Amino acid sequence: MKLFNLRNTVIGSIVGSFLLFGAIGSTNAQSYNDQYRQWQEAQRRAQQEYREYQRTRSRSDYSEWQRAQQRAQQEYAEYQRSQRSGYRAYNRSGNNGYYRVYRNGSYYQTDYRGAELLRQAVNSGYQQGFQQGQMDAQYRRNGSYYGNEVYRSGVYGYQSYVDRSQYQYYFQQGFQRGYEDGFNNQYRYGSRSNNGINILGNILNGILNLTQQ
Repeated sequence: MKLFNLRNTVIGSIVGSFLLFGAIGSTNAQSYNDQYRQWQEAQRRAQQEYREYQRTRSRSDYSEWQRAQQRAQQEYAEYQRSQRSGYRAYNRSGNNGYYRVYRNGSYYQTDYRGAELLRQAVNSGYQQGFQQGQMDAQYRRNGSYYGNEVYRSGVYGYQSYVDRSQYQYYFQQGFQRGYEDGFNNQYRYGSRSNNGINILGNILNGILNLTQQ
């Protein structure tokens, strides 16, 4: 139970966020993307160390996992700082457009930051689903995401700027597709690049049905 709770703490501390659309100025965007890549690399290393610890349960591998996790958290803090700088630059540019989101027969309005957080929800869901699907395939589990704790909570990476239920819905939509790809070792809904695994833009747009006003 202690290990289970520790794992949940780790998952909650590594928050996913990725700018898929929109420019915030070339200098700030470059810094943002560089920090994102560094965070993703540190996160991948932490995940590798965690899987190794899960395999061996040795004290030394546990220490390696903790060190890698600390590095991932440091990189995430740097990434968050670059993200805040990007938002400030974007707001200074005077581009305060609003977006309309369609879901289940209803529309609601959000601004640029809200739209980015919803995109983050879908992409983070895909990434987490992919990883969970791979792990379930590796350990010959039943191949169902319904009972997965990360999927059921749907709040990985959540920020209160958007409605919690909206974030959960879009995170779970991404998770379902990521899990299917990860479990079946395919890239039907996403792709792998130097930036890691991300959902395809056309799939994300189809899920969000987001239009700028």
